[in-house]
Amino acid sequence: MKNKAIFLDRDGVINVERGYTHRLEDFVILPDLIEVLQLFQKKGYLLIIVSNQSGIAKKLYTQAEVEILHHYLVGELSKNNVALSEIYYCVHHSDVSRCICRKPDSLFVEKGLARFDIDAARSYFIGDKERDVEAGEKAGVKGILIEANISLKTILNQIK
Repeated sequence: MKNKAIFLDRDGVINVERGYTHRLEDFVILPDLIEVLQLFQKKGYLLIIVSNQSGIAKKLYTQAEVEILHHYLVGELSKNNVALSEIYYCVHHSDVSRCICRKPDSLFVEKGLARFDIDAARSYFIGDKERDVEAGEKAGVKGILIEANISLKTILNQIK
């Protein structure tokens, strides 16, 4: 049987949305996140982050700064037995460069589906922007739109 996954946006879903979060001191993991991700894993879901990081294209911060945040996040999650299968992030912005990986395009969702043998119909994309839901749904994944910076406990009843 194929795997199932929960795709997650980063800023506003994993950590507090501050606008172009790129410094470690500004990267605050949302309350209840680790507990909810543990529940998702217990239900058999792979966890994959898909994030637009257009601040790189706009030269507001570097890819190295993003990697530092992701390394920190992976470490904090692994301390609590939560494993991310992958973190995909788009470094482009349409004002600077064209791409097909920036949400609402679905390249990274499709890449995750193929790489990890995931059944799109049994998977979800949780995001705080319409473009997150759209990216998931373009690839056949059910989108769940949440308010930025709220506990994922508020949508647990939507995950089978």
